[in-house]
Amino acid sequence: MVGRQILRAAIFAVMAIGLYPAQAQQEGAQGTAGIREMPTTDAQRARALLARAVGHFRQHGDEAFAAFNHPGDFVDAELYVYVVGTDGTFLASGGSSAALIGRKVTNMRDAFGTPFFYDMLEKAKAADTGSVEYRWLNRLHQKPERKITFFHKVGTRILAVGYYIPRASPEQANALLDRAVAAVKADPGKAIAAFNDLNGGYIEDDLYVFVVDLRDGRFKAHGVSPRLIDSDGLALTDPGGKPIIRQMIEALKDSDRGELDYAWRNPVTRKVEDKHTRFRKVGDLLVAVGYYTR
Repeated sequence: MVGRQILRAAIFAVMAIGLYPAQAQQEGAQGTAGIREMPTTDAQRARALLARAVGHFRQHGDEAFAAFNHPGDFVDAELYVYVVGTDGTFLASGGSSAALIGRKVTNMRDAFGTPFFYDMLEKAKAADTGSVEYRWLNRLHQKPERKITFFHKVGTRILAVGYYIPRASPEQANALLDRAVAAVKADPGKAIAAFNDLNGGYIEDDLYVFVVDLRDGRFKAHGVSPRLIDSDGLALTDPGGKPIIRQMIEALKDSDRGELDYAWRNPVTRKVEDKHTRFRKVGDLLVAVGYYTR
């Protein structure tokens, strides 16, 4: 038994598998309507690599495994292709998960106990394409992190490529807030236009800037929810009913800066998560940037 646990731990260690106004209040719990899907370069790279792998597999069948196993055309930096049979057998990998080739992985669990291979196999029964999310060791940071794997089933083979979900740090949020405040001080109109522009330089993974007019509580800018612009922020609440903007404005009555915790929808994961937002007073404007903590 101890030997099995050691073997399983060793495999885990080497694997990093390529894995309100009524209108405004809904951002925390709504679907994708009204919210920009933030550009995620890693996701785009993963989809592109998977598409190439599927095309190669359709041409060569199982002979494509040799190319997938070799660190060449089907490895893109930290991204790689792996293949699982619909019977749960791990068949190919261009990354460290090659240690699993030939093994049944149906019941393997991630660092938090999620049977993600099983989830993938079940989803592949209903649809040829999809994705699974789990937590796995990121060897770069040496800690379990959230990962998304896209898969595509071709016959009895499931090809997959995964990437770690970008998650900004408090330091990155502070740096973006500093830049945003400086921009507002230099030219408020130009800064607000840039904050609202997907290509304005103020959207970084799951970080973005929002601005509220302290005089009337209305949104002047929001990097990922254009529908909030010009809406009444004083009526905005998170899914738990916390009056987010009202509390921020109240905090700025006695200070030029503040912080607030609440729940909000992450535009990268598309899930409601805990968020910590730091904000500052710049003239008659509240300028804010928040980062997701879970």
